[in-house]
Amino acid sequence: MSTAILTGPPAPGSSLDGDLRSLGFDVKAASGAEDAGALLSAVPAGERVALVDPRFVGHVHALRLALTDPRFPAAAAPGAITAQSGARPALARALSAAGDAGTDDLTGALADALDADGVSVHRPQLGTLVATVPTDAEARHAARAAVDAVDDEAVRLRSAVKAHDGFFTTFFISPYSRYIARWCARRGLTPNQVTTASLLTALIAAGCAATGERGGYVAAGVLLLVSFVLDCTDGQLARYALKYSTMGAWLDATFDRAKEYAFYAGLALGAARGGDDVWALALGAMILMTCRHVVDFSFNEANHDATANTSPTAALSDRLDGLGWTVWARRMIILPIGERWAMIAVLTAFTSPRIVFWALIIGCAFGACYTTAGRVLRSVTRKARRTDRAAQALADLADSGPLADVVRGQLSRTGIVRLQPLVLALIASGALLAAVLGRPFGSHQVIVAAVFYVVFSAAAVARPLKGALDWLVPPVFRAAEYTTVLVLAARSDEPQALPAAFGLVAAVAYHHYDTVYRIRGGTGAPPAWLVRVTGGHEGRTLLVTVLAALLADRGDDFTLALTALAVAVALVVLVESIRFWVSSGAPAVHDEGETA
Repeated sequence: MSTAILTGPPAPGSSLDGDLRSLGFDVKAASGAEDAGALLSAVPAGERVALVDPRFVGHVHALRLALTDPRFPAAAAPGAITAQSGARPALARALSAAGDAGTDDLTGALADALDADGVSVHRPQLGTLVATVPTDAEARHAARAAVDAVDDEAVRLRSAVKAHDGFFTTFFISPYSRYIARWCARRGLTPNQVTTASLLTALIAAGCAATGERGGYVAAGVLLLVSFVLDCTDGQLARYALKYSTMGAWLDATFDRAKEYAFYAGLALGAARGGDDVWALALGAMILMTCRHVVDFSFNEANHDATANTSPTAALSDRLDGLGWTVWARRMIILPIGERWAMIAVLTAFTSPRIVFWALIIGCAFGACYTTAGRVLRSVTRKARRTDRAAQALADLADSGPLADVVRGQLSRTGIVRLQPLVLALIASGALLAAVLGRPFGSHQVIVAAVFYVVFSAAAVARPLKGALDWLVPPVFRAAEYTTVLVLAARSDEPQALPAAFGLVAAVAYHHYDTVYRIRGGTGAPPAWLVRVTGGHEGRTLLVTVLAALLADRGDDFTLALTALAVAVALVVLVESIRFWVSSGAPAVHDEGETA
Protein backbone atom coordinates (compact mmCIF):
# COMPACT_ATOMS: atom_id res chain seq x y z
CA MET A 1 0.00 0.00 0.00
CA SER A 2 1.15 3.57 -0.70
CA THR A 3 1.49 6.06 2.13
CA ALA A 4 0.31 9.67 2.18
CA ILE A 5 1.77 11.99 4.82
CA LEU A 6 -0.12 15.16 5.70
CA THR A 7 2.50 17.80 6.46
CA GLY A 8 0.46 19.28 9.29
CA PRO A 9 -2.77 18.92 11.25
CA PRO A 10 -5.82 18.37 8.98
CA ALA A 11 -8.03 21.39 8.34
CA PRO A 12 -11.43 21.29 10.13
CA GLY A 13 -14.16 19.81 7.92
CA SER A 14 -11.71 18.67 5.26
CA SER A 15 -12.44 15.52 3.28
CA LEU A 16 -8.77 15.17 2.35
CA ASP A 17 -8.18 12.14 4.59
CA GLY A 18 -11.06 10.21 3.04
CA ASP A 19 -10.11 11.26 -0.49
CA LEU A 20 -6.59 9.95 -0.06
CA ARG A 21 -7.82 6.69 1.43
CA SER A 22 -10.20 6.25 -1.52
CA LEU A 23 -7.12 6.41 -3.77
CA GLY A 24 -5.46 3.56 -1.87
CA PHE A 25 -3.21 5.56 0.49
CA ASP A 26 -2.55 4.83 4.13
CA VAL A 27 -2.81 8.33 5.59
CA LYS A 28 -0.56 9.60 8.38
CA ALA A 29 -0.50 13.12 9.84
CA ALA A 30 2.75 14.89 10.78
CA SER A 31 3.11 17.82 13.11
CA GLY A 32 5.58 19.55 10.80
CA ALA A 33 8.43 19.07 8.34
CA GLU A 34 10.71 17.32 10.84
CA ASP A 35 8.01 14.87 11.88
CA ALA A 36 7.13 14.31 8.18
CA GLY A 37 10.76 13.33 7.59
CA ALA A 38 10.58 10.77 10.36
CA LEU A 39 7.34 9.32 8.98
CA LEU A 40 8.87 9.22 5.50
CA SER A 41 11.90 7.25 6.71
CA ALA A 42 9.60 4.74 8.43
CA VAL A 43 7.82 3.82 5.18
CA PRO A 44 9.29 0.68 3.52
CA ALA A 45 11.77 1.62 0.80
CA GLY A 46 9.87 0.03 -2.09
CA GLU A 47 6.61 1.89 -1.49
CA ARG A 48 5.30 5.07 -3.03
CA VAL A 49 5.08 8.05 -0.66
CA ALA A 50 3.04 11.23 -1.07
CA LEU A 51 3.35 14.44 0.92
CA VAL A 52 0.18 16.52 0.97
CA ASP A 53 -0.49 19.95 2.41
CA PRO A 54 -3.39 19.54 4.90
CA ARG A 55 -4.91 22.79 3.60
CA PHE A 56 -5.34 21.25 0.13
CA VAL A 57 -8.68 21.83 -1.58
CA GLY A 58 -9.39 20.21 -4.93
CA HIS A 59 -10.93 17.42 -6.91
CA VAL A 60 -10.21 13.81 -6.09
CA HIS A 61 -9.26 13.26 -9.71
CA ALA A 62 -6.64 16.03 -9.44
CA LEU A 63 -5.08 14.08 -6.59
CA ARG A 64 -5.36 10.87 -8.58
CA LEU A 65 -3.51 12.40 -11.55
CA ALA A 66 -0.82 13.89 -9.35
CA LEU A 67 -0.24 11.02 -6.93
CA THR A 68 -1.11 7.66 -8.52
CA ASP A 69 0.22 7.61 -12.09
CA PRO A 70 2.78 4.75 -12.15
CA ARG A 71 4.68 6.01 -15.20
CA PHE A 72 6.61 8.77 -13.43
CA PRO A 73 9.20 8.51 -10.63
CA ALA A 74 7.95 11.77 -9.14
CA ALA A 75 4.91 13.96 -9.73
CA ALA A 76 3.40 17.05 -8.18
CA ALA A 77 0.41 19.37 -8.20
CA PRO A 78 -0.30 22.43 -6.04
CA GLY A 79 -0.28 21.14 -2.47
CA ALA A 80 0.84 17.58 -3.21
CA ILE A 81 3.94 15.68 -4.29
CA THR A 82 4.69 11.97 -4.67
CA ALA A 83 7.79 9.88 -5.20
CA GLN A 84 8.24 6.24 -6.11
CA SER A 85 11.08 4.14 -4.75
CA GLY A 86 13.72 5.48 -7.14
CA ALA A 87 13.02 9.11 -6.21
CA ARG A 88 12.59 8.51 -2.46
CA PRO A 89 16.21 9.38 -1.49
CA ALA A 90 16.00 12.70 -3.33
CA LEU A 91 12.68 13.47 -1.65
CA ALA A 92 14.17 12.71 1.78
CA ARG A 93 17.09 15.05 1.10
CA ALA A 94 14.76 17.79 -0.13
CA LEU A 95 12.50 17.40 2.90
CA SER A 96 15.45 17.67 5.28
CA ALA A 97 16.67 20.85 3.59
CA ALA A 98 13.19 22.37 3.45
CA GLY A 99 12.62 21.63 7.12
CA ASP A 100 15.78 23.51 8.03
CA ALA A 101 14.92 26.50 5.85
CA GLY A 102 11.23 26.74 6.67
CA THR A 103 8.66 27.49 3.98
CA ASP A 104 4.94 28.13 3.74
CA ASP A 105 4.65 26.11 0.50
CA LEU A 106 6.46 22.93 1.52
CA THR A 107 5.25 20.67 -1.32
CA GLY A 108 6.08 23.28 -3.95
CA ALA A 109 9.57 23.74 -2.50
CA LEU A 110 10.06 19.97 -2.49
CA ALA A 111 9.07 19.72 -6.18
CA ASP A 112 11.56 22.45 -7.09
CA ALA A 113 14.26 20.75 -5.04
CA LEU A 114 13.69 17.43 -6.80
CA ASP A 115 13.98 19.14 -10.18
CA ALA A 116 17.24 20.74 -9.05
CA ASP A 117 18.46 17.34 -7.85
CA GLY A 118 18.02 15.84 -11.30
CA VAL A 119 14.73 14.05 -10.65
CA SER A 120 12.18 14.88 -13.33
CA VAL A 121 8.92 15.85 -11.65
CA HIS A 122 5.79 15.28 -13.71
CA ARG A 123 3.17 18.01 -13.36
CA PRO A 124 -0.11 16.82 -14.91
CA GLN A 125 -2.27 19.21 -16.89
CA LEU A 126 -5.34 19.65 -14.69
CA GLY A 127 -7.44 21.80 -17.02
CA THR A 128 -10.69 22.67 -15.24
CA LEU A 129 -9.86 20.51 -12.24
CA VAL A 130 -9.10 22.37 -9.02
CA ALA A 131 -5.96 21.82 -6.94
CA THR A 132 -5.02 24.67 -4.63
CA VAL A 133 -3.84 25.54 -1.13
CA PRO A 134 -5.95 28.42 0.20
CA THR A 135 -4.34 30.56 2.86
CA ASP A 136 -7.45 32.02 4.51
CA ALA A 137 -11.13 31.25 5.04
CA GLU A 138 -12.31 33.37 2.12
CA ALA A 139 -9.94 31.68 -0.33
CA ARG A 140 -10.95 28.29 1.04
CA HIS A 141 -14.63 29.05 0.51
CA ALA A 142 -13.92 30.17 -3.08
CA ALA A 143 -11.90 27.02 -3.75
CA ARG A 144 -14.69 24.79 -2.50
CA ALA A 145 -17.16 26.63 -4.72
CA ALA A 146 -14.85 26.08 -7.70
CA VAL A 147 -14.70 22.37 -6.87
CA ASP A 148 -18.49 22.15 -6.72
CA ALA A 149 -18.79 23.90 -10.08
CA VAL A 150 -16.85 21.22 -11.98
CA ASP A 151 -17.89 17.58 -12.26
CA ASP A 152 -14.57 15.77 -11.95
CA GLU A 153 -16.12 12.46 -13.03
CA ALA A 154 -17.13 14.06 -16.34
CA VAL A 155 -13.60 15.41 -16.71
CA ARG A 156 -12.19 12.00 -15.90
CA LEU A 157 -14.35 10.37 -18.59
CA ARG A 158 -13.37 12.96 -21.19
CA SER A 159 -9.68 12.65 -20.38
CA ALA A 160 -9.90 8.86 -20.76
CA VAL A 161 -10.18 9.42 -24.52
CA LYS A 162 -7.11 10.21 -26.61
CA ALA A 163 -6.67 13.90 -27.30
CA HIS A 164 -5.96 13.15 -30.98
CA ASP A 165 -7.64 10.27 -32.73
CA GLY A 166 -9.21 9.32 -36.04
CA PHE A 167 -12.66 10.44 -37.21
CA PHE A 168 -14.29 7.01 -36.90
CA THR A 169 -12.86 6.38 -33.45
CA THR A 170 -13.71 9.86 -32.18
CA PHE A 171 -17.32 9.96 -33.36
CA PHE A 172 -18.39 6.31 -33.60
CA ILE A 173 -16.46 4.49 -30.84
CA SER A 174 -15.28 6.80 -28.05
CA PRO A 175 -18.72 8.31 -27.23
CA TYR A 176 -19.72 4.97 -25.66
CA SER A 177 -16.47 3.03 -25.20
CA ARG A 178 -15.45 5.41 -22.40
CA TYR A 179 -18.48 4.21 -20.42
CA ILE A 180 -17.46 0.61 -21.05
CA ALA A 181 -14.03 1.57 -19.66
CA ARG A 182 -15.66 2.99 -16.52
CA TRP A 183 -17.80 -0.13 -16.16
CA CYS A 184 -14.66 -2.25 -16.34
CA ALA A 185 -12.86 -0.05 -13.80
CA ARG A 186 -15.69 -0.31 -11.29
CA ARG A 187 -15.58 -4.10 -11.53
CA GLY A 188 -11.86 -4.32 -11.04
CA LEU A 189 -10.98 -5.35 -14.59
CA THR A 190 -7.52 -4.34 -15.79
CA PRO A 191 -6.48 -2.89 -19.16
CA ASN A 192 -4.44 -6.03 -19.82
CA GLN A 193 -7.53 -8.20 -19.43
CA VAL A 194 -9.45 -6.01 -21.88
CA THR A 195 -6.50 -6.06 -24.31
CA THR A 196 -6.44 -9.84 -24.14
CA ALA A 197 -10.20 -9.97 -24.72
CA SER A 198 -9.71 -7.77 -27.80
CA LEU A 199 -7.03 -10.13 -29.14
CA LEU A 200 -9.15 -13.22 -28.54
CA THR A 201 -12.14 -11.58 -30.23
CA ALA A 202 -10.02 -10.71 -33.27
CA LEU A 203 -8.63 -14.24 -33.45
CA ILE A 204 -12.18 -15.63 -33.35
CA ALA A 205 -13.06 -13.18 -36.11
CA ALA A 206 -10.11 -14.48 -38.14
CA GLY A 207 -11.34 -18.02 -37.55
CA CYS A 208 -14.82 -17.07 -38.78
CA ALA A 209 -13.30 -15.52 -41.91
CA ALA A 210 -11.30 -18.69 -42.48
CA THR A 211 -14.53 -20.70 -42.92
CA GLY A 212 -14.99 -19.17 -46.36
CA GLU A 213 -18.77 -19.01 -45.84
CA ARG A 214 -20.88 -15.87 -46.13
CA GLY A 215 -22.17 -16.34 -42.58
CA GLY A 216 -18.59 -16.63 -41.38
CA TYR A 217 -17.62 -13.44 -43.19
CA VAL A 218 -20.54 -11.53 -41.64
CA ALA A 219 -19.65 -12.81 -38.16
CA ALA A 220 -16.00 -11.93 -38.81
CA GLY A 221 -16.90 -8.34 -39.71
CA VAL A 222 -19.05 -7.90 -36.61
CA LEU A 223 -16.44 -9.44 -34.30
CA LEU A 224 -13.68 -7.32 -35.82
CA LEU A 225 -15.61 -4.18 -34.88
CA VAL A 226 -16.21 -5.57 -31.38
CA SER A 227 -12.48 -6.21 -31.11
CA PHE A 228 -11.77 -2.63 -32.12
CA VAL A 229 -14.19 -1.30 -29.50
CA LEU A 230 -12.32 -3.33 -26.88
CA ASP A 231 -9.03 -2.10 -28.32
CA CYS A 232 -10.15 1.49 -27.69
CA THR A 233 -11.54 0.54 -24.29
CA ASP A 234 -8.27 -0.85 -22.93
CA GLY A 235 -6.42 2.43 -23.45
CA GLN A 236 -9.34 4.42 -22.08
CA LEU A 237 -9.44 2.17 -19.04
CA ALA A 238 -5.70 2.71 -18.51
CA ARG A 239 -6.19 6.47 -18.64
CA TYR A 240 -9.40 6.43 -16.58
CA ALA A 241 -7.92 4.30 -13.78
CA LEU A 242 -4.26 5.29 -14.33
CA LYS A 243 -3.41 1.61 -14.60
CA TYR A 244 -0.32 1.72 -16.77
CA SER A 245 2.14 -1.16 -16.71
CA THR A 246 5.13 -2.53 -18.56
CA MET A 247 3.15 -5.62 -19.50
CA GLY A 248 0.37 -3.38 -20.79
CA ALA A 249 2.92 -1.46 -22.83
CA TRP A 250 4.06 -4.66 -24.51
CA LEU A 251 0.53 -5.89 -25.17
CA ASP A 252 -0.57 -2.49 -26.48
CA ALA A 253 2.50 -2.22 -28.71
CA THR A 254 2.11 -5.60 -30.40
CA PHE A 255 -1.47 -6.83 -30.28
CA ASP A 256 -2.88 -4.32 -32.80
CA ARG A 257 -0.61 -5.67 -35.51
CA ALA A 258 -1.08 -9.27 -34.39
CA LYS A 259 -4.87 -8.88 -34.63
CA GLU A 260 -4.82 -7.20 -38.02
CA TYR A 261 -2.35 -9.58 -39.62
CA ALA A 262 -4.08 -12.63 -38.15
CA PHE A 263 -7.29 -11.39 -39.77
CA TYR A 264 -5.45 -11.08 -43.11
CA ALA A 265 -4.42 -14.71 -42.75
CA GLY A 266 -7.98 -15.71 -41.91
CA LEU A 267 -9.30 -13.96 -45.02
CA ALA A 268 -6.67 -15.68 -47.17
CA LEU A 269 -7.59 -19.08 -45.72
CA GLY A 270 -11.27 -18.40 -46.30
CA ALA A 271 -10.65 -17.37 -49.89
CA ALA A 272 -8.61 -20.53 -50.48
CA ARG A 273 -11.58 -22.62 -49.32
CA GLY A 274 -13.59 -20.93 -52.07
CA GLY A 275 -10.94 -21.60 -54.69
CA ASP A 276 -9.40 -18.10 -54.76
CA ASP A 277 -5.70 -17.78 -53.88
CA VAL A 278 -5.14 -14.31 -52.38
CA TRP A 279 -2.08 -15.04 -50.22
CA ALA A 280 0.04 -12.74 -52.38
CA LEU A 281 -2.44 -9.92 -51.81
CA ALA A 282 -2.55 -10.66 -48.06
CA LEU A 283 1.24 -10.57 -47.84
CA GLY A 284 1.35 -7.45 -50.02
CA ALA A 285 -1.11 -5.69 -47.72
CA MET A 286 0.94 -6.67 -44.65
CA ILE A 287 4.16 -5.44 -46.29
CA LEU A 288 2.57 -2.15 -47.27
CA MET A 289 1.19 -1.55 -43.77
CA THR A 290 4.47 -2.42 -42.07
CA CYS A 291 6.55 -0.24 -44.40
CA ARG A 292 4.11 2.60 -43.89
CA HIS A 293 4.51 2.32 -40.14
CA VAL A 294 8.30 2.21 -40.46
CA VAL A 295 8.12 5.48 -42.40
CA ASP A 296 6.13 6.98 -39.52
CA PHE A 297 8.49 5.65 -36.88
CA SER A 298 11.68 6.67 -38.69
CA PHE A 299 10.48 10.21 -39.40
CA ASN A 300 9.37 10.72 -35.80
CA GLU A 301 12.59 9.35 -34.34
CA ALA A 302 14.70 11.45 -36.71
CA ASN A 303 12.94 14.66 -35.72
CA HIS A 304 11.66 14.26 -32.18
CA ASP A 305 14.63 16.13 -30.67
CA ALA A 306 15.86 18.02 -33.73
CA THR A 307 16.65 21.73 -33.40
CA ALA A 308 15.45 24.45 -35.79
CA ASN A 309 12.58 22.11 -36.53
CA THR A 310 10.47 24.36 -38.77
CA SER A 311 9.62 24.50 -42.47
CA PRO A 312 7.11 26.21 -44.79
CA THR A 313 5.33 22.88 -45.17
CA ALA A 314 4.95 22.56 -41.40
CA ALA A 315 3.69 26.15 -41.22
CA LEU A 316 1.06 25.38 -43.88
CA SER A 317 0.01 22.28 -41.93
CA ASP A 318 -0.37 24.39 -38.79
CA ARG A 319 -2.57 26.86 -40.65
CA LEU A 320 -4.74 24.04 -41.99
CA ASP A 321 -5.15 22.77 -38.43
CA GLY A 322 -7.00 26.02 -37.76
CA LEU A 323 -9.73 24.85 -40.15
CA GLY A 324 -11.57 22.09 -38.33
CA TRP A 325 -12.80 20.20 -41.38
CA THR A 326 -9.31 19.90 -42.86
CA VAL A 327 -8.05 18.21 -39.70
CA TRP A 328 -10.61 15.43 -39.99
CA ALA A 329 -10.21 15.16 -43.77
CA ARG A 330 -6.44 14.74 -43.47
CA ARG A 331 -6.83 12.17 -40.71
CA MET A 332 -9.35 10.16 -42.71
CA ILE A 333 -7.49 10.02 -46.02
CA ILE A 334 -4.47 8.33 -44.47
CA LEU A 335 -6.80 5.44 -43.51
CA PRO A 336 -5.92 5.22 -39.79
CA ILE A 337 -6.70 2.15 -37.77
CA GLY A 338 -10.33 3.05 -37.01
CA GLU A 339 -11.27 3.79 -40.61
CA ARG A 340 -9.20 0.86 -41.82
CA TRP A 341 -10.81 -1.67 -39.50
CA ALA A 342 -14.28 -0.34 -40.27
CA MET A 343 -13.60 -0.70 -44.00
CA ILE A 344 -12.21 -4.21 -43.53
CA ALA A 345 -15.21 -5.24 -41.41
CA VAL A 346 -17.84 -3.91 -43.83
CA LEU A 347 -16.13 -5.25 -46.95
CA THR A 348 -15.58 -8.63 -45.30
CA ALA A 349 -19.25 -8.92 -44.45
CA PHE A 350 -20.58 -7.91 -47.86
CA THR A 351 -17.89 -8.64 -50.48
CA SER A 352 -14.99 -11.05 -50.98
CA PRO A 353 -11.48 -11.31 -49.51
CA ARG A 354 -9.97 -10.29 -52.85
CA ILE A 355 -11.94 -7.03 -52.81
CA VAL A 356 -10.97 -6.46 -49.17
CA PHE A 357 -7.27 -6.76 -49.95
CA TRP A 358 -7.38 -4.62 -53.07
CA ALA A 359 -9.26 -1.91 -51.17
CA LEU A 360 -6.65 -2.13 -48.41
CA ILE A 361 -3.72 -1.96 -50.79
CA ILE A 362 -5.12 0.96 -52.79
CA GLY A 363 -6.25 2.92 -49.71
CA CYS A 364 -3.08 2.34 -47.73
CA ALA A 365 -0.87 3.05 -50.74
CA PHE A 366 -2.58 6.40 -51.20
CA GLY A 367 -2.27 7.21 -47.50
CA ALA A 368 1.38 6.19 -47.48
CA CYS A 369 2.16 8.35 -50.53
CA TYR A 370 0.34 11.31 -49.01
CA THR A 371 2.08 11.18 -45.64
CA THR A 372 5.50 10.35 -47.07
CA ALA A 373 5.33 13.17 -49.62
CA GLY A 374 4.46 15.64 -46.87
CA ARG A 375 7.31 14.46 -44.70
CA VAL A 376 9.77 14.62 -47.57
CA LEU A 377 8.70 18.23 -48.24
CA ARG A 378 9.13 19.08 -44.59
CA SER A 379 12.56 17.49 -44.50
CA VAL A 380 13.96 19.24 -47.57
CA THR A 381 12.54 22.67 -46.69
CA ARG A 382 13.71 22.95 -43.11
CA LYS A 383 17.20 23.23 -41.72
CA ALA A 384 16.94 20.84 -38.83
CA ARG A 385 20.12 19.61 -37.18
CA ARG A 386 19.82 15.93 -36.31
CA THR A 387 21.19 14.81 -32.98
CA ASP A 388 23.43 11.85 -32.25
CA ARG A 389 20.49 10.17 -30.51
CA ALA A 390 18.33 10.50 -33.65
CA ALA A 391 21.13 9.10 -35.84
CA GLN A 392 21.55 6.14 -33.47
CA ALA A 393 17.80 5.49 -33.48
CA LEU A 394 17.79 5.39 -37.29
CA ALA A 395 20.80 3.05 -37.28
CA ASP A 396 18.96 0.75 -34.86
CA LEU A 397 15.82 0.85 -37.01
CA ALA A 398 17.92 -0.09 -40.05
CA ASP A 399 18.50 -3.51 -38.39
CA SER A 400 21.89 -4.09 -40.01
CA GLY A 401 23.47 -7.38 -38.99
CA PRO A 402 26.92 -9.01 -38.80
CA LEU A 403 27.48 -9.05 -42.57
CA ALA A 404 27.01 -5.30 -42.68
CA ASP A 405 29.49 -4.88 -39.82
CA VAL A 406 32.15 -6.86 -41.70
CA VAL A 407 31.56 -5.12 -45.01
CA ARG A 408 31.39 -1.68 -43.42
CA GLY A 409 34.88 -2.08 -42.03
CA GLN A 410 36.24 -3.01 -45.46
CA LEU A 411 34.45 -0.10 -47.15
CA SER A 412 35.77 2.57 -44.80
CA ARG A 413 38.73 3.22 -47.13
CA THR A 414 36.73 3.32 -50.38
CA GLY A 415 34.84 6.10 -52.13
CA ILE A 416 31.49 4.33 -51.97
CA VAL A 417 30.71 5.62 -48.50
CA ARG A 418 30.97 9.21 -49.74
CA LEU A 419 27.60 8.83 -51.46
CA GLN A 420 24.49 9.87 -49.55
CA PRO A 421 23.08 7.04 -47.39
CA LEU A 422 19.65 7.21 -49.03
CA VAL A 423 21.22 7.01 -52.51
CA LEU A 424 23.20 3.94 -51.48
CA ALA A 425 20.09 2.32 -49.95
CA LEU A 426 18.08 2.97 -53.13
CA ILE A 427 20.86 1.59 -55.34
CA ALA A 428 21.11 -1.54 -53.20
CA SER A 429 17.36 -2.12 -53.06
CA GLY A 430 16.74 -1.23 -56.69
CA ALA A 431 19.38 -3.65 -57.96
CA LEU A 432 18.09 -6.44 -55.73
CA LEU A 433 14.43 -6.04 -56.68
CA ALA A 434 15.29 -5.68 -60.38
CA ALA A 435 17.09 -9.02 -60.25
CA VAL A 436 14.36 -10.73 -58.23
CA LEU A 437 11.67 -9.50 -60.62
CA GLY A 438 13.65 -9.85 -63.82
CA ARG A 439 15.39 -13.19 -63.44
CA PRO A 440 13.83 -16.67 -63.28
CA PHE A 441 13.20 -18.23 -59.89
CA GLY A 442 16.35 -19.96 -58.67
CA SER A 443 18.69 -17.88 -60.82
CA HIS A 444 22.15 -17.51 -59.33
CA GLN A 445 22.25 -13.96 -60.63
CA VAL A 446 19.77 -13.11 -57.86
CA ILE A 447 22.38 -14.23 -55.34
CA VAL A 448 24.88 -11.87 -56.98
CA ALA A 449 22.33 -9.06 -56.64
CA ALA A 450 21.81 -10.00 -52.98
CA VAL A 451 25.57 -9.79 -52.37
CA PHE A 452 25.51 -6.38 -54.06
CA TYR A 453 22.65 -5.47 -51.71
CA VAL A 454 24.71 -6.52 -48.68
CA VAL A 455 27.65 -4.34 -49.77
CA PHE A 456 25.72 -1.19 -50.65
CA SER A 457 23.29 -1.43 -47.74
CA ALA A 458 26.29 -1.70 -45.41
CA ALA A 459 27.78 1.39 -47.07
CA ALA A 460 24.50 3.23 -46.48
CA VAL A 461 24.89 2.95 -42.70
CA ALA A 462 28.66 3.44 -42.62
CA ARG A 463 28.18 7.08 -41.62
CA PRO A 464 25.75 8.63 -39.07
CA LEU A 465 22.29 9.01 -40.60
CA LYS A 466 21.99 12.78 -40.13
CA GLY A 467 20.99 13.83 -43.65
CA ALA A 468 17.67 15.51 -44.39
CA LEU A 469 16.18 12.35 -45.93
CA ASP A 470 18.16 9.67 -44.13
CA TRP A 471 15.05 8.69 -42.18
CA LEU A 472 13.93 6.94 -45.40
CA VAL A 473 16.81 4.44 -45.19
CA PRO A 474 15.11 1.99 -42.73
CA PRO A 475 11.81 1.83 -44.70
CA VAL A 476 13.74 1.27 -47.95
CA PHE A 477 15.47 -1.71 -46.32
CA ARG A 478 12.14 -3.05 -45.03
CA ALA A 479 10.57 -2.80 -48.48
CA ALA A 480 13.54 -4.56 -50.10
CA GLU A 481 13.64 -7.45 -47.63
CA TYR A 482 9.89 -8.07 -47.43
CA THR A 483 9.28 -7.69 -51.16
CA THR A 484 12.13 -10.08 -51.97
CA VAL A 485 10.49 -12.75 -49.82
CA LEU A 486 7.08 -12.08 -51.43
CA VAL A 487 8.33 -12.25 -55.04
CA LEU A 488 10.47 -15.34 -54.54
CA ALA A 489 7.61 -17.17 -52.82
CA ALA A 490 5.12 -16.12 -55.53
CA ARG A 491 7.43 -17.24 -58.36
CA SER A 492 8.38 -20.55 -56.77
CA ASP A 493 5.17 -22.23 -57.98
CA GLU A 494 5.01 -24.11 -54.69
CA PRO A 495 1.41 -23.96 -53.42
CA GLN A 496 2.27 -23.31 -49.78
CA ALA A 497 5.24 -21.00 -50.32
CA LEU A 498 3.23 -17.80 -49.94
CA PRO A 499 1.65 -18.79 -46.60
CA ALA A 500 5.15 -19.69 -45.38
CA ALA A 501 6.45 -16.34 -46.62
CA PHE A 502 3.56 -14.63 -44.81
CA GLY A 503 4.69 -16.26 -41.58
CA LEU A 504 8.33 -15.27 -42.12
CA VAL A 505 7.52 -11.63 -42.85
CA ALA A 506 5.17 -11.54 -39.84
CA ALA A 507 7.94 -12.82 -37.55
CA VAL A 508 10.49 -10.34 -38.89
CA ALA A 509 7.96 -7.49 -38.74
CA TYR A 510 7.31 -8.29 -35.08
CA HIS A 511 11.04 -7.90 -34.44
CA HIS A 512 10.99 -4.50 -36.16
CA TYR A 513 7.94 -3.28 -34.21
CA ASP A 514 9.56 -4.48 -31.00
CA THR A 515 12.65 -2.43 -31.85
CA VAL A 516 10.53 0.68 -32.35
CA TYR A 517 8.82 0.49 -28.99
CA ARG A 518 12.03 -0.18 -27.13
CA ILE A 519 13.55 2.95 -28.69
CA ARG A 520 10.45 4.95 -27.85
CA GLY A 521 10.70 3.86 -24.25
CA GLY A 522 14.24 5.17 -24.02
CA THR A 523 15.83 1.76 -23.48
CA GLY A 524 17.51 1.56 -26.89
CA ALA A 525 17.44 -1.17 -29.50
CA PRO A 526 17.25 -4.90 -28.76
CA PRO A 527 20.52 -6.50 -27.61
CA ALA A 528 23.26 -6.88 -30.22
CA TRP A 529 23.20 -10.65 -29.90
CA LEU A 530 19.58 -10.74 -31.09
CA VAL A 531 20.44 -8.79 -34.25
CA ARG A 532 23.40 -11.10 -34.87
CA VAL A 533 21.36 -14.27 -34.35
CA THR A 534 18.54 -13.10 -36.62
CA GLY A 535 21.09 -12.05 -39.24
CA GLY A 536 20.06 -8.45 -39.82
CA HIS A 537 18.01 -7.44 -42.85
CA GLU A 538 20.90 -8.02 -45.27
CA GLY A 539 21.75 -11.46 -43.86
CA ARG A 540 18.15 -12.69 -44.01
CA THR A 541 17.73 -11.35 -47.54
CA LEU A 542 20.88 -13.08 -48.75
CA LEU A 543 19.87 -16.32 -47.02
CA VAL A 544 16.43 -16.38 -48.70
CA THR A 545 17.93 -15.81 -52.14
CA VAL A 546 20.49 -18.60 -51.56
CA LEU A 547 17.73 -20.97 -50.41
CA ALA A 548 15.71 -20.15 -53.52
CA ALA A 549 18.66 -20.96 -55.78
CA LEU A 550 19.62 -24.17 -54.00
CA LEU A 551 16.08 -25.54 -53.60
CA ALA A 552 14.50 -24.37 -56.87
CA ASP A 553 14.18 -27.89 -58.28
CA ARG A 554 13.52 -29.80 -55.08
CA GLY A 555 9.74 -29.85 -54.76
CA ASP A 556 8.43 -28.24 -51.60
CA ASP A 557 11.83 -27.82 -50.00
CA PHE A 558 11.80 -24.03 -50.46
CA THR A 559 8.48 -23.86 -48.62
CA LEU A 560 9.87 -26.00 -45.82
CA ALA A 561 12.94 -23.77 -45.61
CA LEU A 562 10.82 -20.62 -45.36
CA THR A 563 8.67 -22.26 -42.69
CA ALA A 564 11.70 -23.34 -40.66
CA LEU A 565 13.21 -19.86 -40.93
CA ALA A 566 9.91 -18.27 -39.87
CA VAL A 567 9.64 -20.54 -36.83
CA ALA A 568 13.26 -19.94 -35.82
CA VAL A 569 13.00 -16.14 -36.11
CA ALA A 570 9.65 -16.09 -34.31
CA LEU A 571 10.90 -18.17 -31.40
CA VAL A 572 14.05 -16.12 -30.88
CA VAL A 573 12.44 -12.69 -31.12
CA LEU A 574 9.35 -13.63 -29.10
CA VAL A 575 11.31 -15.16 -26.23
CA GLU A 576 13.62 -12.15 -26.00
CA SER A 577 10.73 -9.70 -26.39
CA ILE A 578 8.68 -11.34 -23.64
CA ARG A 579 11.72 -11.45 -21.38
CA PHE A 580 12.30 -7.74 -21.88
CA TRP A 581 8.74 -6.48 -21.65
CA VAL A 582 7.95 -8.31 -18.42
CA SER A 583 11.21 -7.20 -16.82
CA SER A 584 11.46 -4.34 -14.34
CA GLY A 585 13.44 -2.24 -16.82
CA ALA A 586 10.75 -2.14 -19.49
CA PRO A 587 9.13 1.25 -20.14
CA ALA A 588 5.39 1.93 -19.84
CA VAL A 589 5.00 3.05 -23.46
CA HIS A 590 1.50 3.87 -24.65
CA ASP A 591 0.37 5.47 -27.92
CA GLU A 592 -1.36 8.69 -26.96
CA GLY A 593 -1.40 10.55 -30.24
CA GLU A 594 -1.10 8.08 -33.07
CA THR A 595 -3.93 7.07 -35.36
CA ALA A 596 -2.13 4.48 -37.52
